[in-house]
Amino acid sequence: MPTSSFAVSSTLIPLRLPDRRWQKWLSATISIALLVAILAQFDRIGLGRLRQAIPAAPGFWPALAAYYLALPASEWLIYRRLWRLPALAGFAALLRKLVSNEVLLGYSGEVAFYAWARDRSRLTNTPFGAIKDVSVTSALAGNIATLAMIVIAWPHLQALNVAIMPRHLAWSIAAVLAITAAIGFWRGRIFSLLPRDLGFVLSVHLLRVAATTVLSASLWHFALPAVGLSVWILLAALQLLITRLPFVPNKDLVFATATLLLVGERSRIGVMIALVATLILAAHLVIGAALAIFDLFDTAASA
Repeated sequence: MPTSSFAVSSTLIPLRLPDRRWQKWLSATISIALLVAILAQFDRIGLGRLRQAIPAAPGFWPALAAYYLALPASEWLIYRRLWRLPALAGFAALLRKLVSNEVLLGYSGEVAFYAWARDRSRLTNTPFGAIKDVSVTSALAGNIATLAMIVIAWPHLQALNVAIMPRHLAWSIAAVLAITAAIGFWRGRIFSLLPRDLGFVLSVHLLRVAATTVLSASLWHFALPAVGLSVWILLAALQLLITRLPFVPNKDLVFATATLLLVGERSRIGVMIALVATLILAAHLVIGAALAIFDLFDTAASA
């Protein structure tokens, strides 16, 4: 009887899937570090004073929620197109990315999101390229917005004398231009996404920067409606501009000086800007703690 050509060789080694437990433990390690950082920062929030200062305007809370969720929502749209990201699990992973970057360490969120995506190979086998492209494109969108705001806010900067030295501003503009030009010149080596996908990603980032600028101004306006919305929009634009300039020292001090010069020494305005920042920090802590605890339980259950 002839031997079948499909006989299984006794020398074949059974197929072994790659061990990806390191990705789960990496996520768990980041979650533990995030939880520790969150608990350490709870003392910074004076809950009693915060409760008394919260504005009663009904539009304040929707604007705050929209402002907070703008970044993860925009990234969800991006990764939904690139990977068909699941709705709830994907949005939770992007929320964890946001909180990790803001509370723990810059770009720790990208590391956690990379580990999350690698653990789900059905989404993509090469998540690094997309995450890198989305991050670089986000920086590019911020640079474009900064250059646009320099043109718009230049007359006000000159009139207000907001403590930005000419050489600092010149070096900052040069750095932003150089980085933007370098990204454009070496885009073929930097980016791995298709041009049409990169165009979509850049458009979403630009819309998100514009939306958060308007939402930031709206938050302050809802809290203090006596101050004109145009003043808040200018302040939000200046905040975007100042925080993006790389060679301007003491950015918070410069922005505080701009605020005082624009609206005068009104303590309520300073309190309101601090209130919004504190509420955003509180949201980071609450959402980050919930996600970190859930991630730890999920890791322990699947270990």
